[in-house]
Amino acid sequence: MPFSAPPAASGERYALSASLDNARHLSSLLRAVHFQDHATCLATASGLRVTVEDAKCIQANAFIQAEIFQEFSVQEESVMFRISLSVLLDCLTIFGTSSLPGTSTALRMCYRGYGYPLMLFLEEGGVVTVCKINTQEPDELLDFDFCSTKVVNKIILQSEGLREAFAELDMTSEVLQITMSPDKPYFRLSTFGNAGSAHLDYPRDSDLMEAFHCSQTQTNRYKISLLKPSTKALALSCKVSIRTDAQGFLSLQYMIRNEDGQICFVEYYCCPDENITEAEL
Repeated sequence: MPFSAPPAASGERYALSASLDNARHLSSLLRAVHFQDHATCLATASGLRVTVEDAKCIQANAFIQAEIFQEFSVQEESVMFRISLSVLLDCLTIFGTSSLPGTSTALRMCYRGYGYPLMLFLEEGGVVTVCKINTQEPDELLDFDFCSTKVVNKIILQSEGLREAFAELDMTSEVLQITMSPDKPYFRLSTFGNAGSAHLDYPRDSDLMEAFHCSQTQTNRYKISLLKPSTKALALSCKVSIRTDAQGFLSLQYMIRNEDGQICFVEYYCCPDENITEAEL
């Protein structure tokens, strides 16, 4: 079991305290959104959300529900801070990225509040390491306003199908074109690379398709350079939900099962690169 953190000085309570028997449950999820150096952390009673953004065009969120932690306590309605994700990952893996069979790194995480560092207490094999990571004022995050009522098309695929697609598609293409339709081709991925155009179709009755809810035909293009970071989450996931709204904004939600069988989610939001008219198809 994780060890107890020392009490806060002068009788103060920690704004956030949490413990995990296995720090890899956290580090593996954070690696799935690690495409920029800094992240914004938001802790509420429901759990921890870690957000990374780039160029105001893409946003990634890793959700770690409170139930995943052996202990999770937030003394305020919400606790928010910005932190170096690179440094946080280095600290979480300070004992190495892979432990010996039957061993794991226990984690205790504490944050006293605004202006204070995030403190990590890591223990493996009787050795304890204490890390203090400076926190910063959080940036204002993009609001993609991607509520379920605004979703136009949604499909759920087994992740192996999308992994195969990314392996087969021509990644010399600058964009990935996604077509979702209630009629054929139903779900199509297209690239336009050095070798020419390539298309990959998924019929709605495919064994890989777990759900298909498309109300209108949509074709949108997304910069592959923005989508590439999401392949880290795709590699860990077992299912992926693909959603678009009326403006063509894309949501990729990856369901990830950790070593203990617990479910966590990583979600990517991406702006469309350009809209495609019927004349261009």
